[in-house]
Amino acid sequence: MPIYFFWGDDDFAMNRAAIALRDRTLDPDWASFNYDKIPGEQPDAIVQTLNLAMTPPFGSGRRLVWLVETTLCQRCPEELLRELDRTLPVLPDTTVLLLTSTTKPDGRIKSTKLIQKHAEIREFSSIPPWKTDQLLQQVRQAAQEVGVKLTNGAVQLLAESVGNNSRQLYSELEKLSLYADSTPQPLSETIVSTLVATYTQNSLKLATTIRQGDTGKALTLVADLFNRNEPALRIVATLVGQFRTWLWIKLMMEAKERDDRAIAEAAEISNPKRIYFLKQEVQTVSLISLQQSLPLLLELEFGLKQGGEPMALLQTKVIELCQLFKK
Repeated sequence: MPIYFFWGDDDFAMNRAAIALRDRTLDPDWASFNYDKIPGEQPDAIVQTLNLAMTPPFGSGRRLVWLVETTLCQRCPEELLRELDRTLPVLPDTTVLLLTSTTKPDGRIKSTKLIQKHAEIREFSSIPPWKTDQLLQQVRQAAQEVGVKLTNGAVQLLAESVGNNSRQLYSELEKLSLYADSTPQPLSETIVSTLVATYTQNSLKLATTIRQGDTGKALTLVADLFNRNEPALRIVATLVGQFRTWLWIKLMMEAKERDDRAIAEAAEISNPKRIYFLKQEVQTVSLISLQQSLPLLLELEFGLKQGGEPMALLQTKVIELCQLFKK
């Protein structure tokens, strides 16, 4: 009775996992008979899903029933809850039931608690761009899946190039795999820089440029980000996260804290080894500049949420931020 609930905003990673589940569940010769993908917006989607899940498969292999973009874990009428409670415990072993949603399950409601009891729940949320440790791990894991060996420098460069775009990551790795077939050696940073498209105009680079006080380059990066259709609020979220991290590092340095683990815990950084490099980044930056940067970023976020023109707001605040860090 395998039941899975996948959720998160990284639709590429979630669909990839769903397809992998489908491929290992179904007998290819009987897949057209035993595979049902049901849109969640259909009025009777949940009842139809449960009825199909109770149906024995045709031929060999198992049946897979996939309910797409379900709202079961956000709202669930009592009659549907009773149907779930009656059906989920008795699903046949020959059925795999997959439920997917881009929205986080609401742990307070009964239907979520019921699904948590019977299903394996997996999260597929995009990694925040400032969580570089997780981005590096994502690259290493994806490279292993695709079968591409990379040096540490190549992993770093690829993570910087694609950011948290998992679709682009796998696209670039598929390209690199063609080259990797011609050499037994791990692909180097030089090879990756030659073969991978440049996506380095990201929000983290913008944060670094602001910290360096380079107004001209920062405005160019803002324009590049908009040309790539990067949402303004996502850019701001990355800037807030990065400047908050730098501020914590600087505060701990000013307090003469020497334990990198303590600093990492305060700054919510999972890998204490990053602290050395973060210290270098803020070594020559004044504490007051970092303190003044966050109110400006909050003003920017508020302006965007009030409906302000994104490009003009970002340009104005980026200029003000760069002035704080002018040497």
